[in-house]
Amino acid sequence: MALSSFFGRRNNMWDTVPDPMEVMVTLFDNAPATSFARDARAVASTSVDWKETPSEHVFKADLPGLRKEDVQVQIEDGRTLSISGQRQKEEVQKADTWHRVERSSGSFIRKFRLPESADLDRITAKVDSGVLTVVVPKVAKKKSEARRIEIGGGASQSAAIAHEEKLADEQNGSVGTAPAQAQHE
Repeated sequence: MALSSFFGRRNNMWDTVPDPMEVMVTLFDNAPATSFARDARAVASTSVDWKETPSEHVFKADLPGLRKEDVQVQIEDGRTLSISGQRQKEEVQKADTWHRVERSSGSFIRKFRLPESADLDRITAKVDSGVLTVVVPKVAKKKSEARRIEIGGGASQSAAIAHEEKLADEQNGSVGTAPAQAQHE
């Protein structure tokens, strides 16, 4: 924007003076700091929602203009969900005059540490209308069964062992036969 437009003047002399801010942007457009800032903006602008339901975790990422081939979803380091991709920069033609570039381009990556309840073998992902949906089902919880534990020690331990031996003999069908045979011999 020329200074003359900012102040509302229409003087030809002011129209020929370039806007100092535009000159600074042009000078530093390819600088590493500018590239880093552009990449950081691409990462930060990738919005992701994470919702937990009783049966699953659902991640939704806004990825407008990207195809499924431009996005990668993977599990890293055991339990880290990684969503990454590449937004291509639009081709610049010499005859084109850009007035504003606000859409970010470049690589992006978002990582989420999944809880122990995540079933990593059944993860699904799909892209629909520029929204990536990743569904991470939860592992089915095992129902705990109550089980009585006998307490050992002292005279009760001898009684418990005798009781177990009696039960074993009954299961084998040899109740009372061993002592009777011993008497006949």
